[in-house]
Amino acid sequence: MDLSSINEELANIDGQVSDIFRALANGFQKLEKIKDTNRQSRQLEELTGKMRECKRLIKEFDREMKEEESRNTSDTNRMLNEKKQSMIKELNSYVALKKQYASSLENKRIDLFDGGGADGFGEENVLLASNMTNQQLMDTGNRMMDETDQTVERSKKVVEDTINVGAETSAALKAQTEQMSRIVNELDSIHFSIKKASQLVKEIGRQVATDRCIMAMLFLIVMGVIAIIIVKLVNPHNKDIRDIPGLAPPAARKLLWHPNQR
Repeated sequence: MDLSSINEELANIDGQVSDIFRALANGFQKLEKIKDTNRQSRQLEELTGKMRECKRLIKEFDREMKEEESRNTSDTNRMLNEKKQSMIKELNSYVALKKQYASSLENKRIDLFDGGGADGFGEENVLLASNMTNQQLMDTGNRMMDETDQTVERSKKVVEDTINVGAETSAALKAQTEQMSRIVNELDSIHFSIKKASQLVKEIGRQVATDRCIMAMLFLIVMGVIAIIIVKLVNPHNKDIRDIPGLAPPAARKLLWHPNQR
């Protein structure tokens, strides 16, 4: 039955609720494909907002239906009531589905930090609308929404803790990286100093070796000169030994005129 023929406002609310249900169905299908827990948490928050809006619209539908109840026939009121119960039932199914995803997400987060010591969440079957009054349906939906909101809030807190731990870990790694960089620079400086010192030691060694060679040659020359001098002093008439310049005895002077000569 077309609601626009009964009440334009009810038809408008029904259209908005139908749009939200389609968005919820697409949102949960998208949620199944998301692997990142942070993105899952944000998706659940978005779906929670749509469910709150849907619950508000159902309450508005119920209020408008009661205002028009006296002007409608019994068949129309029964049809509107069935329509409302159908919307509540579908909303409760999405609430239960969201609670299942939120519980799974929270269990994953707690397993990450506490080794899987999370409290268990019992699964609740969605009550059939035919066995419950309108108030019971609304109370059940509100209670499930509240429990789901609490679960999402706990999940958000775990996500925030994860982000904080990640930031602290990143800062610690950065500090350690900077410290390792300083150590590497100091090691490079020490290696360069050792290399320069090694080159200096080699140069000093070569210079000392050269000085020793010169000293040895000078020592041999001096010893040779002393030996010649000693031999010359012992045997001054030895013609085989050449005179050392500067050390030869003065030549005998020969007078140009002798008194005995005539």
